[in-house]
Amino acid sequence: MAQLHVETRDAPVEGSQLRYLESGPPSGQTVVLLHGARFTSNTWRDLGTLEHLANAGYHVVALDLPGYGHSEASTLAAEVYLARALETLLPDRRVVVVSPSMSGGFSLPFVAEQSDRVAGYVPIAPVGISRYADALRRVQVPSLVVWGANDTLVPLAQADVLATALHGRTLILEEAGHACYVDRPEDFHRELLAFLQTLKP
Repeated sequence: MAQLHVETRDAPVEGSQLRYLESGPPSGQTVVLLHGARFTSNTWRDLGTLEHLANAGYHVVALDLPGYGHSEASTLAAEVYLARALETLLPDRRVVVVSPSMSGGFSLPFVAEQSDRVAGYVPIAPVGISRYADALRRVQVPSLVVWGANDTLVPLAQADVLATALHGRTLILEEAGHACYVDRPEDFHRELLAFLQTLKP
């Protein structure tokens, strides 16, 4: 297997610098990886997610959200930041968004308001569900809702609320907590790749 090649890049987003990692063939379906409050883009490298996706032919972009990792804080509200960032990094590209925990504040409004730019959505126990559930019911985005069975931060019942709003499939990872993809990376990667294969290019 060829050694994984990952580029570390910076881009300006409305006056602040965004750090991101990029890997995989540029012609592949783009998968955008966000992160939770205790993590950064490098979490996905450490877990092997970048490698799994790139080796499967996907174009992977993992962001440091504003104020995290090596990205500068931004004056933009979370509700609009992801849309502006993707306009800069990936203009005219439909993307799959993988969004754990805190990053739900960035991804949920993006999916609700710009569903035409979303090829697929993988929310992982995201925050902010109640705020956007009604808006999400009006969009059609293929979704895989992922939760840890032992999540004590965002109640498991919220998985059903989100999956119902999105008309998506729910994946419960047993013996896993809030950061279930960290607790069960092999199961997560297998299910993520299977979901990605169901999407239209």
